[in-house]
Amino acid sequence: MELCAHTRSVFERTHALIAPDGLVNSWVPGWTGCDVNVIINKSIGAQFTQTLITAKENCNLTGHTKESQIFFYLVNGKAKVSIDNKHHSLDSSHFVYIPINNNYQFTEVSTGSQFITFHKVYEPIENHSTPTLLFGDASTIKSQSFLNDEALQLQLLLPEQLSFDMAVNIFTYEPGGHLPFVETHVMEHGLTFLQGQGIYRLADKWYPVQKGDHIWMGPYCQQWFTAMGKEKAVYIYYKNVNRFPGKE
Repeated sequence: MELCAHTRSVFERTHALIAPDGLVNSWVPGWTGCDVNVIINKSIGAQFTQTLITAKENCNLTGHTKESQIFFYLVNGKAKVSIDNKHHSLDSSHFVYIPINNNYQFTEVSTGSQFITFHKVYEPIENHSTPTLLFGDASTIKSQSFLNDEALQLQLLLPEQLSFDMAVNIFTYEPGGHLPFVETHVMEHGLTFLQGQGIYRLADKWYPVQKGDHIWMGPYCQQWFTAMGKEKAVYIYYKNVNRFPGKE
């Protein structure tokens, strides 16, 4: 008999590992013909939201960014998006950053397509304008070695500009590649594994992780990762950047 009470998912005060076996659909106004899994949001203690969208037939994602900017990353599939009369076709590894105060609509989304989204309330900064609409393709973005280790490759999907208060990156590890030290910092992370497997240290615990897993790391959660197996480990992740860490 299969034990249905087993899961790799874990929720702790400073972090969470969310495996795909326990995901439950949510209904989001304007997002129809799809399953929406709310992976991370304020209920978990986070200051941002992360979702996984899986398209069914006649998928349509319509909305308006008010206080929160949204980053959509198309993991696989095809779609078309219209944002305030600007139109674009999307394929696997394409992404779109939608700033605040914009209408958007995703149509012609192929069945089975999956999006990862990151939402954050935008924090204006003096002497810098609000970021503008941005389309991109991760497959064309050149990677850079992380801390001069060629086994660790980082792709920056959003510009390194003070107007942006969030970053979205793709981290690729060669088999056996690992972070050079245990990180402890103020930034939050939300991430999804796109490929491969490995071991993640979160706080004082160690977790096997693999493609399809999601992780939340709160501020000052100690973190370290090593890739294992015979293929590269790849994950996309969010972090908050470029703002004073508290009220001035």
